[in-house]
Order: sequence, then C-alpha cells, then structure tokens
Amino acid sequence: MAMGKGGHWLNELYYGDNLDVLRRHVADESVDLIYLDPPFNSNRSYNVLFQAKTGEESPAQIEAFGDTWTWSHETESLYQELTSAAFLRVADALEAMRKLLGDNDVLAYLVMMTARLIELHRVLKSSGSLYLHCDPTASHYLKVLLDSIFGPRQFVNEIIWKRAHTVKGNVGQGAKHLGRSTDTILVYGKTDQYKFHQLYEPYGDDYLKRFHHVEPGTGRRYRTISMIGPGGQAKGNPCYEAMGVTRYWRYSKEHMQGLIDSGQVVQSRPGVVPERKLYLDEGKGSPIQSLWTDLIAINPRARERLGYPTQKPLVLLERIIATGSDPGDVVLDPFCGCGTTVDAAQKLGRRWIGIDVTTLAVDLIDTRLRHTYGEKIRETYEIRGIPRDLAGAKALFDYSPFEFERWCVMLLDGQPNEKQVGDKGIDGVIRIPLDKKSSAKILVSVKGGATNPGHVRDLVGTVESQKAAMGVFICMQKPTKGIVDAANHSGVYIYPANGQSFPKVQIITVEELLNDKRPHMPNTLLPYFQAQRRYDTSKDDQLSLDL
Repeated sequence: MAMGKGGHWLNELYYGDNLDVLRRHVADESVDLIYLDPPFNSNRSYNVLFQAKTGEESPAQIEAFGDTWTWSHETESLYQELTSAAFLRVADALEAMRKLLGDNDVLAYLVMMTARLIELHRVLKSSGSLYLHCDPTASHYLKVLLDSIFGPRQFVNEIIWKRAHTVKGNVGQGAKHLGRSTDTILVYGKTDQYKFHQLYEPYGDDYLKRFHHVEPGTGRRYRTISMIGPGGQAKGNPCYEAMGVTRYWRYSKEHMQGLIDSGQVVQSRPGVVPERKLYLDEGKGSPIQSLWTDLIAINPRARERLGYPTQKPLVLLERIIATGSDPGDVVLDPFCGCGTTVDAAQKLGRRWIGIDVTTLAVDLIDTRLRHTYGEKIRETYEIRGIPRDLAGAKALFDYSPFEFERWCVMLLDGQPNEKQVGDKGIDGVIRIPLDKKSSAKILVSVKGGATNPGHVRDLVGTVESQKAAMGVFICMQKPTKGIVDAANHSGVYIYPANGQSFPKVQIITVEELLNDKRPHMPNTLLPYFQAQRRYDTSKDDQLSLDL
C-alpha cells in the first residue's frame, strides 16, 4: 500500500482489470481478508447459459456493466497457461470441467476466475481468509476450484444468506421451481491459522422465556442447568457428595463448593439433584451460525440503495469483515462495484484495497466515501489507473471511448451514463441545487476524437429541448474558432439562487481538466446521492448506521 503524508498508509482504489492490478501492484501475503462478489448473470436460462458457440450464433454473455465473459482466443491462451503451470490440482480441475462443460461462456468464466483466485491466494497472508460470494448457479464449480487452489482442508464454511423474504414467489408467473432466495458465501482460510471472531446475535423470544427465575435481592433473571458430568465415570468425572446428593459431577469438589458458597447453586428441596444458575446478563447472545436469515437485501426504498446491480447491504459486509479481521487489517475486494466492502472496511477501522474494471464504479465509490465521511476522507486513499496526463487520457480513449467519456464526466462531479446507449450526444449530467427540494441539470457532452461546430450546436439544441440549465462540451483537441463561436452564441443562464449569470454552453479541453481548470458554473451536488450522510464523522468512536 502507498504511503501518504505524515507516514500514514493510503488506502488504494484501482481502475483496471483486477488480474493485471493484482499481478503488478499487490504484494505477496499483504492482505488479511478478501471478499469478492464476481459478476455472474444467473438470471439467464440454463440452456442459454450453457450453450456452446456454433457459427454466427449470438453469444450468451455473463456481464457486469462492461465486463463480459465469453470463450475467446484470450480465454484459450489463459487456459493453456493455467493447465501447464505448477498448480497440478488446478490443471486437473480445469481439464475435468472442460470435458464436462465444453467451450462455452461458463467455462470462460471459470477460467477467468481461476487465474484471479490463484493471485488472491498469493496475496493473502497465512492468517488471512477469503469469502467468495456467489449464487447456486456457479457455487459448486467455484468450490471445486477453491479446493484445488487452497486445498480441501482449508475449507471453513459454506454460508447460506437468505437475501429475500417473500410470501408470493414466482409461481403466478409460471415458475416451475421453488423460490430462489439464497446466495452462497464460500469461506477458505490460507492456513489453519486464519483469523476468526465468533459474533453473536440477540437471543430469540423462546430462549428468553427459559429465564423465568428472578434472584431475590439482585433481580437478576436466570435459569438452571445440570451439573452432572456427561459420561459419568467413563469420562473421568469426579464422584462425591454435594448438598446430600452423590453423583459424578462436571466440576471438581473444590470448584463445586465455591459455586455453593457464592449462591450459584440451587436445590428445590432436600434430596433433589442441585443445579447451577445461568444468568441471562452473563450471556453474549446466540452464536451466529452458517445460516444467515437476519440480513435482508436492499429494498428499492432503502436509503443506502445506489441503483447498482448486485449491490449488497452494508451490514452483510460488516459482519464478514468483523468475523475475519482485526482493526488495522487490510481488506481487499477485487470486484468492488459500488464500494460496499470499502465502505464497511472504512467504517470498521480497516485498511482497504478496491479494484473495479469500470470508471463508473471508481467514481461511484469515490463519491460514496466523500458523501459518507466528508471531503477530508479523500486524503486517506489514492485512486490509481485513472489518467493523470494527456497521454494517459488518449490511451484510455483508445482502449475504451465509453470509459473515457465516463472519466471526463466524473472529473466534473457529474453522473456519467451507466450504459452505452443512444443518448443524443449526452454523456452525463451535473446537478446544481435550486433550493432544498429541487435541482437543475447541466448536460455534458464528451468528444475524444475529431470535433466540429455541429457537435456544439447539437448540445445547445439538446440543452434547450430538455430544459436544462447549461451544457458543458469536453473535447480532446483544441477547439477551433468555429466551435468557440458556436458556444459563444448559446446564450446566458441566470442562476435563480443569486441572480449570477453563466455562459449557457461552455467548452473545456481534457488538458485543462487535468490542470484542474473547471467550467464557470454554480456549486454542484455530488452525483448518485440525495440523502444526508449516514455517519457522524465528528465523532470517530461513535459512527452509527442510519439507513
């Protein structure tokens, strides 16, 4: 991890392919806990999902935004690399799966995942653990791969998370299966020395009813439990008389007398086997088991909902991180999406590394952290893989014009388009506040290639037709006089909050953005978020969830 000002470690947020980032930037045995929720589209029907490629047939895709898992020359090359490497068990597992599945998208997904799981095993400390989140469509294949990489003996748990509680189901829509309401989380330790903290949940009503005794004087609730040693003499339990009753007891004679003297043993009447008091206030709660039914998926109206596919609730990641790591440990999420793992790690005092293949996700995570913890949080992490100079911007445009457009919009704290669709030349939206309840929008158009005055006139027309406040035209090349003239004839926007005037459509180059120049416009709202901050960041030791 990088070193920041004052010798403090900086957390790291990477834009890029996680396989490349892991290989180039994450050191051996440097991570304490890994959580990953790799994209796998199980909403598709099985016969399409497992269909092999033939001729010009449209491929069945497994994707998360721009991520697509399809069998290709790259997949074949990676398969050959993995099956000829030193991991003999991995080679055996992949070869068996190829015979079973054939060359299709599922095998491509598994090959891509194998390469990443090998790297994740490498970066994990000997005291570390990995939590892989998946659904039943792929969990059995992934478990075989994890067995081949970590070793079957390092399997710790299969956590079943009941993410949905519904009484309706899909029977009315003709479904011929039981409701699919659970996810699987596979847990592996790097070695037998992996960290583990038992967490507890509040006792249930049925258990609480068993504490029906009230101790006179103290008012403490308790129930009684047996003190007879299980297995009797065969298990080596001591035999002696206590309170007039001879039995094989659970405790030594000295320990038993201490319990009696302290009032922790009760006998309902002479001759009855005495029992020990178990106080309710001494219990930690019910130990959390491998079936999680108390953490519900994010509903459409939840305040933490960001509209991001596969977003998981914050409390789920908090539980995982608290179970498998200590404060100050490093948590890694190589498919960090909208940043729930990063948010939970930050909240629980862990260091973190997040990786995602889309600029949209990186922008969303950056905005999420700033919204949640305030602007000073930006001093604690570094964003890597995002262009820092004009050459890097051109390289990003050559790699993916769509990701380039998203990156330009996020430089202005705008919200870029989620998908590459027909957008009438609009690549994102910036929001400016009008009052406490309403806002106006500034449309952003990005051109990484050749530009002409018509592009600016199109933006002017779209601003007018959509009744937007303003427009910003971002271009890679220096604008020509005709382009500048087209913007200069766009008119003026009067900001109603203070009567200040702004050019209605403005031009700014990528080089100017990289040099921290910004368009002349009112203060903007952070994208994605409309709610207030969830945490009181003025009290570091009193962060409370407010969802």
